[in-house]
Amino acid sequence: MDGQDSQDPKQSPADMTAFVQNLLQQMQSRFQTMSDSIVTKIDDMGSRINELEQSINDLRAEMGVESSPSPVAPAKPKEEDKEEGSA
Repeated sequence: MDGQDSQDPKQSPADMTAFVQNLLQQMQSRFQTMSDSIVTKIDDMGSRINELEQSINDLRAEMGVESSPSPVAPAKPKEEDKEEGSA
């Protein structure tokens, strides 16, 4: 291999430069593709969360419970159950 390097000393740095530039372009392209994919998935997730929130609000409206925080609702029946059990 040393024999090949000594035959074309001017071409070797040019080849290395071209190789590195090509490699960097490929990496940039892959990172851009991955970035675009991630942004698309985040947008999709946001849409799904919005749909889920709307579905939850619709179910609450059907049940007659409007803007009642979820953690409060389960806590009340548990306290009532304890009172009923002790009476």
